[in-house]
Amino acid sequence: MGLLRSRRDGTRVTFFELFFDLVFVFAVTQLSHRLLKDLTVSGAGETLVLLLAVWWAWMYTCWTTNWLNPDHPAVRMVLTGTMLAGLLMAAAIPRAFEGRGLWFAVAYVAAQAGRTAFVTIMTRHDELGPNFLRILAWKMTTGVLWIAGGFADHPARLLLWLLALALEYAAPWHGYTYPGLGRSRTTDWVIDGAHMAERCQLFLIIALGESLLVTGATFSDLSGVEAAAGAAFAVAFLGAVAMWWIYFDRSAEAAAAQVAASPDPGRLGRSAYTFIHLPMVAGIIVSAVADELVVAHPHGHVTGGTAAVVLGGPALFVAGHALFKRAVWGRFTTARLLALAALALLAPVSPLFDPLMLAFVALLVMAALAGWDVRATRASTVAVEDTIA
Repeated sequence: MGLLRSRRDGTRVTFFELFFDLVFVFAVTQLSHRLLKDLTVSGAGETLVLLLAVWWAWMYTCWTTNWLNPDHPAVRMVLTGTMLAGLLMAAAIPRAFEGRGLWFAVAYVAAQAGRTAFVTIMTRHDELGPNFLRILAWKMTTGVLWIAGGFADHPARLLLWLLALALEYAAPWHGYTYPGLGRSRTTDWVIDGAHMAERCQLFLIIALGESLLVTGATFSDLSGVEAAAGAAFAVAFLGAVAMWWIYFDRSAEAAAAQVAASPDPGRLGRSAYTFIHLPMVAGIIVSAVADELVVAHPHGHVTGGTAAVVLGGPALFVAGHALFKRAVWGRFTTARLLALAALALLAPVSPLFDPLMLAFVALLVMAALAGWDVRATRASTVAVEDTIA
C-alpha cells in the first residue's frame, strides 16, 4: 500500500476520512452553543476566531488526504493524533478565551505542525516536499503566536491569535513565501478536484446536520408544545432544506467537474473550497443559533442579536455561495444578489416582527432563491434538449 494516493481511478473519500470528521461534528456544535451563550459583538468576534482555527485545522487535513493515502498505517496514525488534538480543541472552545486558552492553542499547534512535519518528512524526496517545508515553516512561526496567546490574558490573547490567523490565511495567497525557502505556485498543488469538492460538501452536510440537531433538541426540551413552537420548528427545518437545495441541487456536482477539468486545479481548490466555503459554513452555524432562539421564543422580542442571527445566517450562506459560483464560473448570479438585498432590507424593519415571523420571511427569501435555481436548471435542460433536437 503506497503512501501517496493513486490518481489512476479517481480519489474517493475513505471511511477513515468520514470517521475523522466526527470530531468536527462536536466542534461545530460547540461553536454554535458558544455564540448562543454570548450573542454580542465581542462574543461573535471570539467565536469567529475559533471557527477560523477549526476550519483551518480541518482544511489542511483535507489537503493532506488529497495527496496522501488515509488507509496507509502511518497516515492513519497521524490522522488519529490529529483527531485527538481536534477533540481537545473542540472541548476547549467554550472557555478558550478564559481558563482553557492554552489547551486550545497547544491542541491547534500540535494538529497543524505535527501533521505538516510528518508530511514534510515523508515527501522530502517528492516534488511536494519543498511546498510542505514552506508550510511547516509558517506553522512553526504562527505556532509561537498561538502558544503565546494561550499564556496571555484577554485582550492580548485575542490580538495574538488574530495575528496568527492573519499570517496563516495570507500564506496560501503568496505561495507560502518564506525567507530562504522560496515560493510555491498553485500549479505545484496538483489535487484531485472531485475529492476536494466531496470533502467540502461533506463538511457542509456536517454543519447542516448540527443545525437539525439543535432544532430537534430545542423542540424536545420544551415543556409544552404550542402552535407557534411547532411552526418555528417547521421553519427551522425548511430553512436547512433550502440551504441544502441551493448548494447541492445544481452547483455542487457541476463545480466539482469544473475543478477536475481545470488546468490549474490548485488555484480553484484554494479559492473556491479552502476559503469560500468558510462563509457558507459560518452561515449554517449562525442559522443554527437563530433556529434555537426562534424555536424557544417564537413570540419574543426581536433584539439586535436575534435579528443579526436570523438574517445574518442566510446572508452569510448566500454570499458565500455567490462567491463560490464567481470563483468557479467567473460570474455573479442576479438571484443571489437580489436575495442578499432582500435580507439587508429586512434588517432595519426587523423590530416590527416577532422572531417567528422574521424567520419565516427570511425562509421565503431562501425558498425563492432555491426555486429560482430549479427554474434555471429546467430552462437550461430544455435549451440543451432543443439544441440536440
